[in-house]
Amino acid sequence: MKKYFVIGNPIDHSLSPRIHNFWFKKNNMKAEYYKKKAIDTDLKFLISMVKEKKINGINVTVPFKKIVIPYLDKLSLEAEKTQSVNTITLNDDKLVGHNTDIFGFTKAIENLRYNMIGKKVLILGAGGVVPSIIFALKKMNVSQIIVSNRTKKKAENLKKLFHNLELLDWGNIVDFDVVINATSLGLNKETINLDFSKFGNNKLFYDVIYNPTETNFLKVGKKLGNKTENGKNMFVYQALEAFKIWHGIEPQINEELLEILNDD
Repeated sequence: MKKYFVIGNPIDHSLSPRIHNFWFKKNNMKAEYYKKKAIDTDLKFLISMVKEKKINGINVTVPFKKIVIPYLDKLSLEAEKTQSVNTITLNDDKLVGHNTDIFGFTKAIENLRYNMIGKKVLILGAGGVVPSIIFALKKMNVSQIIVSNRTKKKAENLKKLFHNLELLDWGNIVDFDVVINATSLGLNKETINLDFSKFGNNKLFYDVIYNPTETNFLKVGKKLGNKTENGKNMFVYQALEAFKIWHGIEPQINEELLEILNDD
């Protein structure tokens, strides 16, 4: 029986086991997928288990997407450019880190049929998935990307990867066409204390959180007359890409799958 894990901290909210185990069953595969809460000192051992073929693949979530890199032999082009890994596999006895978040976010925006060209984008948060979102947004030809993070140092580190980012002190706000919540605020029903009401409506409020399905951030966006979208499609498509990397199979995304993910 092959074994796969998603590692992170926190991890209880993750629906990755539901989606991968659903696809295993649909494709008659002898495999199981688990979630594991980890700390920094667990990473070396867990990743070595992939090298020893005791674990067949690992998904990586917050806060380990950058921290795992020194334990790997090789990075895909996207993982290298973003310094962010969310999928680990063994290829020719080499541990390879991939980034499927870029694909996930791009597909999610395509599904919205929302034209990002020339848009001004405000991103709240600077860790985890943010480098992948910035990478994808640049390919979509947005006009401006502004990042605001509670720890300014993290936002400044992003500027080393993406030079023409603009930084905004946390707690301040500027006009935008699209605002993306990429913080963990929302997982535990917290509210982001920013006044979005002064910039009119018909903006896009996007939250990378998918569980709960509607965070307070999205509720505020909707109440103000804006388009809102949670991170479910991004999550599903990044999982699809990871599944393809591991198994060489493109799994189906259908109503049955989406129902399983809705069943909280």
